[in-house]
Amino acid sequence: MHRPIDDPGHGAGDGHGTGYGYGAGDRGGPGSAPSPYRPHPVPAAEPAGSWSSPGDGVPDPGRVDPRVLGALLARHGWQRRGGAAGRYGRWTPPGGRASGGVSLLVPDSRAFPDCEDLIGEALTALARSGAPSAREVLTGLAVPSDEVRWWREAPPGPAGTVPWPAQERFRSAARGILLAGALAVRGRAGYHGSRHRSAARAALEPVTVATDPAGRVLTAFLPVPPGRPVAVRLHHALHAAREAVDYQRATGGMEAFDSAVEAGVSRELTEALVALVRGTEGARIALAWAPAAGVPEGCAARPEPVEFSPGDLPALREAGARYLTDEPAVPVRITGAVVRLRRSGPRGEGTVKLRVLGGAEVGHVRVALDEEAYRTAGHAHLVGLPIRVAGRLESRGGFRRLTDPSGVAPVQVDEAERDRLMKWLQGSGEDAGFFEEPGGPEEER
Repeated sequence: MHRPIDDPGHGAGDGHGTGYGYGAGDRGGPGSAPSPYRPHPVPAAEPAGSWSSPGDGVPDPGRVDPRVLGALLARHGWQRRGGAAGRYGRWTPPGGRASGGVSLLVPDSRAFPDCEDLIGEALTALARSGAPSAREVLTGLAVPSDEVRWWREAPPGPAGTVPWPAQERFRSAARGILLAGALAVRGRAGYHGSRHRSAARAALEPVTVATDPAGRVLTAFLPVPPGRPVAVRLHHALHAAREAVDYQRATGGMEAFDSAVEAGVSRELTEALVALVRGTEGARIALAWAPAAGVPEGCAARPEPVEFSPGDLPALREAGARYLTDEPAVPVRITGAVVRLRRSGPRGEGTVKLRVLGGAEVGHVRVALDEEAYRTAGHAHLVGLPIRVAGRLESRGGFRRLTDPSGVAPVQVDEAERDRLMKWLQGSGEDAGFFEEPGGPEEER
């Protein structure tokens, strides 16, 4: 069963766009199997977004490598049951014929004239199969993808499946793990906060997911390219996290978590692992490389699954707290549009909120300014100019606060850019109540 993993907390304003939706453009086209039921209509206004479901199109048989097809069938639990050696193999789905699936005749190579016909028949049978593994094989063929698979041992519900709230927590934890990997691709840090978050979410837009009907297994498909850097970074980070936890449990020391940062471990990853394991008897994560793309340099050909148990939670929580407090401030020189000013009286210092245009990969920062700098920021806003300010981006609060500000000055831009900035401020609603009165509502933290 394939479904999108919806993230109600991340709307369009958070960097999410429309996903690629592999094969979605071929839905209902030539070669696709007629559905045995009437599908639910999908509102046209609803974007596919990130984590879109794999499409229903059947790949072109002439472009499918039979060796890749065989590797994907084996990966997803299909069994080879004989066939002429060196010519073709007979494949049956997980559970064999008892599962209701049909067998596939797959050639070993393209050395025979009927190869394309056999592949076409196999792909059509996969499209018509009700086995979840069949759809996963088609997804891997449509776009070469590395796979990240999660297993979660959770208590079953009344019908033997995982309750919906637990499934939502499962999806949220898996999303957090992938986001941690995408953040680590942008830069190594014990705590990323709000830095690089838009770019990391954009890197995950092409990802598609599949879930098993019972809700205990989740598979993410990362296209190659652009998703391979995320998969490679997760490969190293997960194993480093496992080794660091083992070291902490054996010695009580946290030093291994410090060195694990270079491998991609961060507070974001440890928090996601805690969310994955909490309330379960344990969880496993496995990566598998796209057969058509080969094995990335420095990685095992068949990486062993990484397992975490409830006994690992204290070490992971302690590591997350350590990363939060140890990440240093970052010196930056930011250019930003002033979207809010606040001070307690008509004179004196005040606080300014900036929408960052350059100099740091964060969306907004707040900075406390003296009276003269505060007045400069207010005048710049009134005439539609951004300002430039140097300071230190503090990790406290998620790298959203600039301390030790200096050199506050308006930035000259051309008329077209100034008009664009003014229209954005008027249309965004951010400058509503721009100058807050003394005693007004506290600034959002």
